[in-house]
Amino acid sequence: MNSTAAQDVGVSMPDDITSARAKLVYYYLATNDGATVNELHAELDISKGTVLSITGTLRDRGHLERTDGRYVAV
Repeated sequence: MNSTAAQDVGVSMPDDITSARAKLVYYYLATNDGATVNELHAELDISKGTVLSITGTLRDRGHLERTDGRYVAV
């Protein structure tokens, strides 16, 4: 993902997100009203296991919150 493109829509990508898939998940959540694991899996074509791993890591780092089964960027 091009950092300029992310800035064009007002998304500041945290420096500690280095994986392309993690950046994609974060960007998707930051530009939408959050999503469930199933929605991320379907929209981004990433396996559910990978989505769970990425969202868990991003949540542990303080970049996401999970409420009522939905993840949102913070």
